[in-house]
Amino acid sequence: MTVEQPTDLLSVRPGRNGAAMTTSTRPKTSMEGVASAGRALTLLSAFRKGDDAVTLAELAARTGLVKPTIMRLAVTLEEHGYLIRLPEGSYRLGAEPFRLGSVYQQSFRVEAHVMPALEKLVAATSESASFYVRSGQQRLCLFRVDSPHPLRLHVRQGDMRPMDDSATAQVLRIFENPSSPKAAKTPLPIYSSGATDPHIASMSVPVFGPGENFAGALSLTGPVTRFNRDAAEKATKTLLNVAADLTRSLGGALLHNPGQP
Repeated sequence: MTVEQPTDLLSVRPGRNGAAMTTSTRPKTSMEGVASAGRALTLLSAFRKGDDAVTLAELAARTGLVKPTIMRLAVTLEEHGYLIRLPEGSYRLGAEPFRLGSVYQQSFRVEAHVMPALEKLVAATSESASFYVRSGQQRLCLFRVDSPHPLRLHVRQGDMRPMDDSATAQVLRIFENPSSPKAAKTPLPIYSSGATDPHIASMSVPVFGPGENFAGALSLTGPVTRFNRDAAEKATKTLLNVAADLTRSLGGALLHNPGQP
């Protein structure tokens, strides 16, 4: 039988007064590689919505990395298509992040189910409908169908929004663990007004996939002058029914909703 040796080995060497000392022989290069990968990801994450080209000085300010480190990392990232260095020395994202974003969307395999659900919500309520997932300390608008009204919140697919006190963010926080006591006791839908923008109200419910996995938040948004609590109450049944149908189509299991009889 062959016994594999652990990669993080311990060695014993003499210490002071002949005492044995144990030290780790983990290769230093492996730890340096992990640190370099972390710095590279920090650099990529520094790019923000609306950025075209970002100067070296701005990247240093956003990341806390020194300029020589950024330039060294950028060479490797450029070789792999993640960054493009412009002639004047500034940087913009390459095509590889876009490709990975497309792969990410396709990996969910829910677009064919979610988009008809959003269209149904907009047709029934005339408010904008979105499907959000959590991305660290932000929420990502994965799919969206806009309201036909000219007065609406302008959010696009791929936009990041804060994990604040909005209805959508609350659903993402509470139902990421569907078996938690808070999830079991939370009435649905969750409604909020003015949480992200003082002029915008939203209402959101969770959607589940196979194995009772939380898939994301299905949300309606509109201006507070139009999508007030009365309007939201009228749209509640529609939102719950569409969310239930979407959960079933994704192979998920419905949760008991304490907000309904």
